Amino acid sequence: MKATASIAYSHAPSKASEMSLEQIQQMLKAHGISPNKLLGQNFMFETRLYTKLAAYADLDGSDVVLDAGAGFGLLTRYLSEQCRGVVAVEKDPQLAAFLHEEFKDTSNVAVIEGDVLKVQLPPFNKAIAAPPYYLSTQLVLLLLERKVDCSVLIVQREFAERLVAEVGREEYGWLTVVTQQQSEAKILDVVPKDMFYPPPEVDSVILSLKPLKTRPFQVKNEAKFIQLTKWLFTQRNKKLAKALAPYLRSNYKLSKQEAIDIAEKLPFHEQRPRELQPKDFGAIADALPN
Repeated sequence: MKATASIAYSHAPSKASEMSLEQIQQMLKAHGISPNKLLGQNFMFETRLYTKLAAYADLDGSDVVLDAGAGFGLLTRYLSEQCRGVVAVEKDPQLAAFLHEEFKDTSNVAVIEGDVLKVQLPPFNKAIAAPPYYLSTQLVLLLLERKVDCSVLIVQREFAERLVAEVGREEYGWLTVVTQQQSEAKILDVVPKDMFYPPPEVDSVILSLKPLKTRPFQVKNEAKFIQLTKWLFTQRNKKLAKALAPYLRSNYKLSKQEAIDIAEKLPFHEQRPRELQPKDFGAIADALPN
C-alpha cells in the first residue's frame, strides 16, 4: 500500500460518532482482524475521551497532528474535524488498508502504512495518540527530537511515572533525565482499562509533553549525553567513578588505569547515578574527553 506523501489541508465533513464495545468487536470480525499482542493492539473505543485529548493539546484549526497507531481511525476521524491535517500511521497491513479506504475522500488525512519510527513523516506540529505500549520510549524520543509543540499520549501508567519521577525514586532513570532536560512532562488523567478492547493488563494514563522554552541545562553533544546517561543507569547503584571506567575504556579505547584516572577526576565521581540531578548528567557528559 503506497503511503500518502502530502496532505491537502481542508476540513473534512463530520463523521465522528460514539462507538460501543460491540461495534468494535463487529468491526474486527467483519474485517477478519484479531487483536495482535505482538503489535500491542488494544483498541480504544471510548470516543468521549477524544474531546479531552484535544483540549489537553490545545488543538485548533491551524494544527497538523500525528496519530501514531491509528487503528480503525476513530481518533483520526475526530481529529480531522478539529484541525488542519492528520498524519495517521498504522503498522498493521489490514488496518492500514482499512484506513486508506476509510479516508480516501478525506483530503486532510494522510494515511501512512508502516512503523512510525521508520517511515518518512510529513511535517506535523502536535501528536495526539494512543500508541501501542511497546512504542512508548522510542516514540517519546522521536517527538522530543522533532520538537513538536505538544504531545498528548495515552500510555502505560508505569511508563508515565518514569518520565515525571524525582531523584531517588525507583522509577527515576535515563529516560527521566533526557525527557526533563527537554520538556515538561505531566500526568493529566487516568484511562480505565474498560475503555479498550481487549482490555490491557496494565493501567493507562494521559501524558502530556511540552518542550521547554528555556532548558534547565544545555549539553555540548546531545547524542553523547543520552548515550552516557543510558549507560550510567545500567550501573545506577555503583559510585560514578566505578560505573564510568568501563564506559571510558570501551568508547575511548583507553587502558584500565587510564579510564580509572579520568573517571576519578570527573564531577560527582563519589556519588551514585540514582542520586544525581538531571543537570549533573549534563555536567558529566560535557566533562568527558572530546
